[in-house]
Amino acid sequence: MTEIKFGTDGWRAVIGDEFTFHNVKKVAQAMADYVLSQKGILKYRSFKIIVGYDTRFLSDKYAELTACVMASNNIPTIIADRPSPTPSVSYAIKDKNLIGGIVITASHNPARYNGIKYKAYYSGSASPVITKKIEGLLGINEIKCKSLQELKESRILTAENIIPRYLGFIKKYVNLNLLKKTRLKVLADPMYGTGNSYIEDLLKGGKCKVDTIHNEINPGFGGINPEPIMPNLKELADKTKKNKYAIGIATDGDADRLGVVLSNGKLLTGHKVMTILLLHLLEDKKMSGDVVQTICGTVLIEKICKKYGLKTHETPVGFKYICEIMQKEDVLVGGEETGGVAFKGCIPERDGVLSGLLILEMMAMRRKTLERIIKDIEEEYGTFEYRRLDMRIPDEKKNKLMNYLKNNPVKKVLDKDVVEIKDYDGYKFIARDRSWLMIRLSGTEPIVRIYAEAPSEKRAFAILKAGKRVVQNI
Repeated sequence: MTEIKFGTDGWRAVIGDEFTFHNVKKVAQAMADYVLSQKGILKYRSFKIIVGYDTRFLSDKYAELTACVMASNNIPTIIADRPSPTPSVSYAIKDKNLIGGIVITASHNPARYNGIKYKAYYSGSASPVITKKIEGLLGINEIKCKSLQELKESRILTAENIIPRYLGFIKKYVNLNLLKKTRLKVLADPMYGTGNSYIEDLLKGGKCKVDTIHNEINPGFGGINPEPIMPNLKELADKTKKNKYAIGIATDGDADRLGVVLSNGKLLTGHKVMTILLLHLLEDKKMSGDVVQTICGTVLIEKICKKYGLKTHETPVGFKYICEIMQKEDVLVGGEETGGVAFKGCIPERDGVLSGLLILEMMAMRRKTLERIIKDIEEEYGTFEYRRLDMRIPDEKKNKLMNYLKNNPVKKVLDKDVVEIKDYDGYKFIARDRSWLMIRLSGTEPIVRIYAEAPSEKRAFAILKAGKRVVQNI
């Protein structure tokens, strides 16, 4: 049996293979032991934990098991009474001053996967230090797991709808009254996940028209991966263009990432989404602070930060690293190339629903289409096209690939000399014209990711093709 290891964000595995009821209880017991170890340290927090879950196959049952293990270890436990967005669980930690939280989800991964994320007392992804401690507690103590009925009767385990308080916060952060006065026509796609019809619900009662597709529970996700990228969003893109919607908005399986489709059916990259959100908070909402990107972040945001004199931070891939900086610094926006973004004045956690509403707010405040907003950005800062390619490779090839790149670094990105190499999370080769190629192993799936950014889409695809050849030749 494969050793249980926490990756980029929690532990994920194939349902019925490694992700079994026994292993879920084993991980839950280790998390319970960790929580118990923090009781005397985090005295200012309420000694209580919350367990949430997504719409995947058996997620509700895995959540019940996890909650039972926590409560059986004398940890007062709240379990969400319905599938809930990951940011709603993290918000509940802050709202109720809890010691931590657990989410049963594999986020954007294929339907055959499930997973467990631990959310720390600060309402964000567990740091590498915390996950290492949890891993070290696996199998140390005997699993305690009383029946759900017994624990509910003793009231150490209670069920609660955490959605209203979460949506209540969003109502305060976004000017919904302004949005309801606009005549925007919006198509929302929660991708059968926990995003449900919350964007539509929040904007009811006004002139803004929101239609929602794929808001029913479907553990198979309609045969696609619940990741807001192409080709998974083809139906959203086609319907947005055909039915003349101003914008299409998609959230991933646990609603912490956002995908955005323009009225012409074109999907924006996660970099463009984060750029738009940064400029909205900076220019429209008059907010300020630092900006955090990962190693595969965009040069476009670097240029914006330089213009406004904003301090920037760069991290390895994984929101847990962004979260760490958001706790220590005055951060305006922290985000990833995948469309997961967190904001100042919220919690250090990605939020797809909030991100989508903020983009609509920007369109309303500027009285411009999203296409016009993007054109304005390109006219001032230039064009930056980002693309990513995922390739499955055998396990035995992974280390060989990384060793090869270490000993045989790429000398040119197409015809441009490499002037800088970053090697702290995969290998990123930066050319003289600031275009770049990056190759790294995924922390959640058995794949290698190839990333590229260049001044044109054609050049970005050419860089990806060159990166693919490097991987194939190993």
